[in-house]
Amino acid sequence: MAVDTLLERITDYANRPDPYPLYAELRAAGVVRQTDGSYLVGTYSEIVALLHDPRISVDRRNLAAPYRGWVDEDQSVSFILLDDPEHYRLRSLAMRPFGPPHSPGRIDAMRGEIAGITEDLIEALDGRTRIDIVDDFAYPLPVTVICRLLGVPREDEPTFREWSAMIIDSVDIKPGEDPTGRQRAGGQARAEMGRYLVDLAEQRRGHPSDDMLSAFVNDTDPAGRLTREELATTAVLLFVAGHETTVNLITNGVLTLLRHPDQLDRLRHQPDLLPNAVEELLRYEPPVHLRPRTPLANIDVAGTTIPKGASLVLVTASGNRDPKRFRDPERFDPTRRDNQHLGFGSGVHICYGAPLARIEAQIALGALIPRLGTATLVQDPPPYRHNAMLRGPRHLPIEL
Repeated sequence: MAVDTLLERITDYANRPDPYPLYAELRAAGVVRQTDGSYLVGTYSEIVALLHDPRISVDRRNLAAPYRGWVDEDQSVSFILLDDPEHYRLRSLAMRPFGPPHSPGRIDAMRGEIAGITEDLIEALDGRTRIDIVDDFAYPLPVTVICRLLGVPREDEPTFREWSAMIIDSVDIKPGEDPTGRQRAGGQARAEMGRYLVDLAEQRRGHPSDDMLSAFVNDTDPAGRLTREELATTAVLLFVAGHETTVNLITNGVLTLLRHPDQLDRLRHQPDLLPNAVEELLRYEPPVHLRPRTPLANIDVAGTTIPKGASLVLVTASGNRDPKRFRDPERFDPTRRDNQHLGFGSGVHICYGAPLARIEAQIALGALIPRLGTATLVQDPPPYRHNAMLRGPRHLPIEL
C-alpha cells in the first residue's frame, strides 16, 4: 500500500488492536508525507532528535492555516501545549507542590495511600468470577489518586469523567474529519472543569489543607503564584493527564501479561522484577502512541525537508519498537536492559507525572498479578478506545 495513507490507516479504528505492522511499514519508508499534508516520523533516533530540537513546537497556533482547524487564540492553554520560555515558567510553578525541589517527598509519601486504595478495589472484587479490569480497577484507581492529590470530592468524579472524555476526544488525530465540533466541545469541557477547580481552590485560600489545589493558592512565595487562568489550565491538565495515561498503562499491562503467561508466572515468583517490567510495558505497549508537533522553520529529517508550519506526527510507539535501537523489539522482556523507551516522551516536554504513574502501575500490577494465575481473557482483542493517540482497551473483561 502507498505510504501516503499511513496516518489514515493508523488512526482507522479497525487497526487499533494492532497498529504495529503499520509502524514497521512507517520505519521502512522513512519520513513520509500524508495525503492530508502531514508528515510522519517513526524511527527512534529521528524522534529523539526532534523531541530535543528547539525548532520543533508543541503550540498548535504555530500550525500553518491549512492544518489548524479550530484554534481559539484567546483561550488559555496548558503548559504541555506551550513552548519555552512560557512552558518552562508554568511547568516550574506546577512542580512546586508536586515534586522536587520544593516538594520532594509528596509523591513518594503517597505510596501507602495508593496501596490502600488498591487494596480496597481488590477486596471489592472478592467472590466475583468475571470483572472488567478497566471499569472495576484501572480507571477508579488513578482517578481516586488524582482526586485526592488535587482535593476533589469523590462524589464529583462522574462529572470529571465526562469532561475528561470530551477533552481527550478533542485532541484525537482523525485525518479527513473536520475537528471543529470536537475541539469546541473539548474547549467548553476544559473551561467548565477549570472553573470548578478554581472555585474549589479558592475555598481553601487562607484555610490550607494537604492537597495541591490548596498549595497553589496558599503559596506565600510571589514566584509560586499562578493567575486564576493559569491555575485553571494547570489544574485541568493535572487531572486529565494524571489518570488517562495511567488507565492505559495498567490495562495494557494486564492484557500483555495475560498474553504472556510465562512472564506473568515469572513476575509472580520474582516480584522484584516488577519495576523493570513496568518500564518494559512502557516500551512494548505504551499509553501514548502519537505526539503532534510543528516545525518553526524548514527542517531536514533523514533527507526529507519538512516545511515550517506543517503538521508533524511523531509516532513514539513505533520508535519504541525500532530494531536499530532495541534488540528483538517485538518481544516482551521484563528483564530488558538499556531500556530508554519513549513511553513518557523525551526532552523538555517529558511527562510531568511519570513518577506518580510508575508508582501507581507498580502497586496496581503487584496487587493484581497474584490473582491472575487462573484468569482468562473473555475477548482478545478487547474493544479499544477510539483515540489513536492515547491507545488502550475501553474494556478488558476477564474471567477468574
